[in-house]
Amino acid sequence: MAPLPSRVLTFAVLPSIILVALCSLADCYDPLDPNGNITVTFDIHQYTSDGYVARITIQNYYQYRHVDKPGWTLGWTWAKDEVIWSMSGAFATQQGNCSAFKTQAHSCVKDPVILDLMPDALPENRSEDCCRGGLLSAWAINPSKSFSSFEITVGNLGANSSWSAPQNLTLMAPGPGYTCGQVLDTDPTVSSDIDGRRHVQVYRTWSSTCTYSSFLANKTPMCCASLSAFYSPTITSCPKCSCGCREADKTSGPCISTSDNYLSSEITNNPDLVQCTDHMCPAGVHWHIKNIYMNQWRVKLTISNYNYQRNFLDWNVLVQHPGFSQPATVYSFNSTMLPTDGFGDEVALLWGIEYYNTELLNADGDQLGSVTTEILLNKDADSFTLRNGWAFPRRIYFNGENCKMAVPDTFPMLPNGSSSLRSTYCQILLVFLALITLLLLGFDQ
Repeated sequence: MAPLPSRVLTFAVLPSIILVALCSLADCYDPLDPNGNITVTFDIHQYTSDGYVARITIQNYYQYRHVDKPGWTLGWTWAKDEVIWSMSGAFATQQGNCSAFKTQAHSCVKDPVILDLMPDALPENRSEDCCRGGLLSAWAINPSKSFSSFEITVGNLGANSSWSAPQNLTLMAPGPGYTCGQVLDTDPTVSSDIDGRRHVQVYRTWSSTCTYSSFLANKTPMCCASLSAFYSPTITSCPKCSCGCREADKTSGPCISTSDNYLSSEITNNPDLVQCTDHMCPAGVHWHIKNIYMNQWRVKLTISNYNYQRNFLDWNVLVQHPGFSQPATVYSFNSTMLPTDGFGDEVALLWGIEYYNTELLNADGDQLGSVTTEILLNKDADSFTLRNGWAFPRRIYFNGENCKMAVPDTFPMLPNGSSSLRSTYCQILLVFLALITLLLLGFDQ
């Protein structure tokens, strides 16, 4: 076979390059949360004889992605020979070899790993805005709990040594998925004092921004969406193998069938077990069109947990749907609308009510753990109709992860006979009018 001309090769390879580039951009940039990130800030507010005292703040600016159990893990590499003399509000997991120092140090390792203290930490170990167990709420849900801070005393820099920002910042929240930029000098942080009448500025501020990638965090999706409607006997189930496929040997796969005779100890020792399904997803969201009224639609939304060991604490669901362009009533969940970048459809954020349904319990042998609500949407004939099945969401997220959805041509549709039924009625009416006309003409004669 003769070799292809270089121009042909260029045109053949170019679409693949463009596709990879677009996938990378889509993975790094979320148009449903265009400004989302987690920012780590080092505020140096005090000098010492051989270093400084800094307040480190981890701020979650993601609108709907929170940091769940077991919480965040922060790490970096020191630029010089720094040691941590003391900490409050958090702790380093390793002390390392501190034998070179006469004074006891908290950590002498080159690349410390930091964890948050629990809410019940002793007062002497606490600092302001600390000790949340590593949990960070989503910014749109609870801004007051979307950040955590701790104090750190850094030394072994010498009296006249210059300070350098930490390097290679890493964030696990709690698993992989976050990529942090370089720690850079930024404008010093300014805070208010004396009821806002006095502004206090720190000596120096270093900052790094961490962004999330679902591709890095999960090899497969974690959620899928199913659809149904009162006017259609067909249920659009989650696509098969949405989150992986079942093993050929059902008794050895990473799932449990309701007919399997597993001991409770076997389930406890394997926290990753989920219920055996065609989609194999740990979580599922079901959207059901329940009723149509003169000026409104009623929808039932159900979120199910297929895990046998894991509970989803402070869960949330994001729904992109044209119906939210009109006022909506959500009965059993909290809700708010989110601003988006370049989307005509509105995006609603839903989450549980405190002390009622903020925790989505794991499945057991008899039933799934689930939470549910009904949503009343006002009609908008220009955007929310049954035509072509678009009474259904364009996109659904669970806990910040995009749920796998079926292709639109499999959505529940109006019965096929509806259009032919209307034409039959029209034909009968025309025949009736023709008969009336003939009768009238007969009477005239």
